[in-house]
Amino acid sequence: METKEIKAIKATLDIVCGKWKAAILLLLMGRTLRFSKIKSSLPLINHQTLIKQLKELEKDGLIERKSYKEVPPRVEYSVTEYGAELEGMLKEMMDWGEKHLELNSRIPKEDEIILPVERDKTHQ
Repeated sequence: METKEIKAIKATLDIVCGKWKAAILLLLMGRTLRFSKIKSSLPLINHQTLIKQLKELEKDGLIERKSYKEVPPRVEYSVTEYGAELEGMLKEMMDWGEKHLELNSRIPKEDEIILPVERDKTHQ
């Protein structure tokens, strides 16, 4: 693999592999959501982390933020055309992850593995 290829892969991973970025992007694919809906759809994400990840995705041009001058304030997020180009790759990553989790669920945990007891050679 050439340096140019390695740099390209690293650039992709840097952009979409924040802890929640891929999940946020997939959630927004083909729709516009308010901050509260994103937060409720990803209940394990910390509020500040969500804000940070949304800002980074916006800075990278993958999502857009639209703020309405209303009371209470309303902010909506959607994927840009540029961000939508990632949909296929993200879905493939999700599919692979599901297969990986399924495979790992069949692997016995360390404390479930019963190792054969070695016979004492003096008593054979």
